[in-house]
Amino acid sequence: MAETHLNERNLYDTAAPNKSTGIINGESSNILNWDDVRFPWAYPMYKNMLQNFWIPSEINMANDMRQWGSLSEKEQDTFKKVIGLLAFLDSVQTDYSGKISDYLTDSSLAALMQVLSFQEVIHNQSYSYVLSSLVEKAEQDRIFEYWKHDEVLLERNQFIAEGYLNFTEDPNPQTFIESIVYDVILEGLFFYAGFAFFYNLARNQKMVSTSTMINYINRDEQLHVRLFANIFKETLEENPELNTEENLQFVTDTFKRAAELEIKWASYIIGDDFEGITMEELDSYIKFMANKRCVELGAERPFERHHRNPLKWIKAYQDVDSGKSDFFEQKSRQYTKVDYADNGFDDL
Repeated sequence: MAETHLNERNLYDTAAPNKSTGIINGESSNILNWDDVRFPWAYPMYKNMLQNFWIPSEINMANDMRQWGSLSEKEQDTFKKVIGLLAFLDSVQTDYSGKISDYLTDSSLAALMQVLSFQEVIHNQSYSYVLSSLVEKAEQDRIFEYWKHDEVLLERNQFIAEGYLNFTEDPNPQTFIESIVYDVILEGLFFYAGFAFFYNLARNQKMVSTSTMINYINRDEQLHVRLFANIFKETLEENPELNTEENLQFVTDTFKRAAELEIKWASYIIGDDFEGITMEELDSYIKFMANKRCVELGAERPFERHHRNPLKWIKAYQDVDSGKSDFFEQKSRQYTKVDYADNGFDDL
């Protein structure tokens, strides 16, 4: 019989094995021994997440501070709206990752979720750090209120929030896996029009320090997507009653709607107003990313065609193997280079 509830992870259990018997509703002592964990990908991912460690204050904002006043009014407005979006998404993500962790009955995955939560807090700190370098405190406070009032922003944020609330208000195996789909949308799609804006600025040698910070965040988020995609697929494998055509169709349909919202947002904040990036390219890029994420979750692509990344230039900024270096200056930060494979970023 299919499980209709989720058990919270015990603080400890002397009768259970250290290696868990299940991602959800399993048995585990909750004592973590990295040499005795269930999933072979968990410890390599943990090491890569640690190797990604960075703090906002290591990024020198002096050049961006000098350039800020020379940006056009449209560039400044889009810059602030994107930061406002990112601040909302990473704040919600910090809380969600803590809530879902309570129901992971595998101590290694719960540990990975703790590292993920910590990284999301750093991301939020970085938005405050950037804004405090560029605008007055009153303006910074106003930007952090955008999510409450901007209709386009509110629509796409509510889409994610409702998906999360279905799980937090009624935690069961079905809402658990559905919330993971919304998580992959948040971290693997809803950031990407904004990221493209910052990378296009850097491509034109504008606000390079901010784009360096965005690169660090982007790299973290790609690992987060991989973590949640692994959890999603492993959960379906362990729970055949969840591994249904209906749930895979839910992935495809939900990503289709999410892509439509992201395209609407991209048109609103970017459109064809910036040299080097067009709305036609962004439309195709967002659909490509939606297709890519669905494939990573084991579902059908929501969009025909769109099998290749149309923004080839963005790979130089978004590459998980790019290392911790300043764009153009390429000044080494002497951090360990992430060794995760590119995994076919340009192709599906």
